[in-house]
Amino acid sequence: MTQPVTTAMVLAAGLGTRMRPLTDAVPKPLVELKGKPLIDHVLDRLAAGGITRAVVNVHHRADQIEAHLAGRNHPAITISDERDALLDTGGGVVRALPLLGDKPFLIHNSDSVWIEGVGSNIARLAAAFDPERMDSLMLLALGATSLGYDGHGDFVMAPDGQLARRGERKEAPFVFAGASIAHPRMFEGVPEGRFSLNMLWDRAIANSRFYGLRLDGTWMHVGTPQAVDEAEQWIARAESA
Repeated sequence: MTQPVTTAMVLAAGLGTRMRPLTDAVPKPLVELKGKPLIDHVLDRLAAGGITRAVVNVHHRADQIEAHLAGRNHPAITISDERDALLDTGGGVVRALPLLGDKPFLIHNSDSVWIEGVGSNIARLAAAFDPERMDSLMLLALGATSLGYDGHGDFVMAPDGQLARRGERKEAPFVFAGASIAHPRMFEGVPEGRFSLNMLWDRAIANSRFYGLRLDGTWMHVGTPQAVDEAEQWIARAESA
């Protein structure tokens, strides 16, 4: 029986430059969406999906994030301190590995929110993760129906869920929705320092151990002030429907 995924890594160390002027005084994870900081939207969703402990990395305006999370218990919070260096997504996870343990864990961007469909997408992702076949399982959304996304897509998905990069294709249907499950073996032999998770994803693709699950709901990439306004309108419409 597959063990439940109960630990998450929340990536909250970025500079938030595209979110200015909203980030002139606060870090991006504390920018409010419908009166609640983005990171609380993420943590509330993690708790609802069965996550009991979250490791949050901090760098930019780290003191503000730590103070905001100090009284939080659901999920329980552990801070991974990156004040000395900005490590990017991969390097941030590597630094936090001693805090994350030796079981598969969830990785969640602090600016990725969505309107849920039926049930919890986090719980669906955890239930679908198969450590025998997968090193990583990504939550994916259709780019054409997502808010705040204007690219050409990230991945194509085979019938069995295996993913490949868009590559030479002009368009790919699926975009990364900011949440994934990773097995610790993905990070074996990786040096410390700054690097992107994309490097490890490419390695998992090469080993045919990189899979995807389609999000049930509407994904919103809240990366700019305009996207905050649009996301609030989308949420309001969903709540009134």
